[in-house]
Amino acid sequence: MLEWLSDPAVGLGGLFLVSLLAATLLPIGSEAFFLAFAYAHPDTLAAALLVATLGNTLGGMTSYAAGRVLPHGARWERLQRGDGPLSPAWLARMHRWGSASLLLAWAPLIGDGLCLVAGWLRLSWPACALYMAAGKAARYGVLALGAGWLAG
Repeated sequence: MLEWLSDPAVGLGGLFLVSLLAATLLPIGSEAFFLAFAYAHPDTLAAALLVATLGNTLGGMTSYAAGRVLPHGARWERLQRGDGPLSPAWLARMHRWGSASLLLAWAPLIGDGLCLVAGWLRLSWPACALYMAAGKAARYGVLALGAGWLAG
């Protein structure tokens, strides 16, 4: 077992950091760390769910912020006219459903991109953060359920 798992306070800090970094473009997964911590400290499962969700959501919001600072410029105008890979109908759908699509921000391969595009499209950050947190919390909850910790 990893040394940081022996102390719940240190382990929660480590879980937060790993969860935050895993939600950026870094190729890190937080699920194994979450499960290892929850296994070592089943009495702190609620705190682990909260800390992992918070860290992973803040990491996703850093991708959102990176997308937000990307310039629109001439390419944005071409996209709005329908020139390029994104049609005006697709952009309208993204504006309509965009924040809710961040329920999938936890998903491998597409999650980081969804967060980045949501920022680039200037979608409402509170709504994005809420949907993002809900999806990430559900993922950690399913992990805990799958491991049998929430069933008992």
